[in-house]
Amino acid sequence: MQGEERGAAVEIYVDADACPVRAEVLRVAERHDLPVVFVSNQGIRPDPNPKVRQIVVSDGADAADDWIAERIGPDDIAVTTDIPLADRCLQAGARVISPTGRVFTQANIGRALASREISRHLREIGAGGNLNAAFGASDRSTFLQALENAVQAAKRGR
Repeated sequence: MQGEERGAAVEIYVDADACPVRAEVLRVAERHDLPVVFVSNQGIRPDPNPKVRQIVVSDGADAADDWIAERIGPDDIAVTTDIPLADRCLQAGARVISPTGRVFTQANIGRALASREISRHLREIGAGGNLNAAFGASDRSTFLQALENAVQAAKRGR
């Protein structure tokens, strides 16, 4: 059923809970006249653009991830920090970008999953800290460029 619920246009799916680049996604989507789907466990500020849908899913741990993974299709674009969701989207043929502009691909997703597992294990044994770098202007700029590149590539792929 992936990608079958709508037409041939590239769609951007955003794992929207705590996503710091919603405005940037909207800017790029508007420039290319693309639909955007924000998926979250809680409501976010509505957008008047008719090409923007906001989906609120149940509070289940992976409800937003499942919703996106079940609907995303080839050449669609996912914006997420969730590495297992990134892997599921790549398996569906989608392009995946983190809010910092990191592009996930079939070539690097295995390493990302392994790093995530190592970090989880280190936290469990008390050896790893939770040192998330601050999100800054350079991250926004990198994200904007990565999203623009993904949109251009997806349009060529359709």
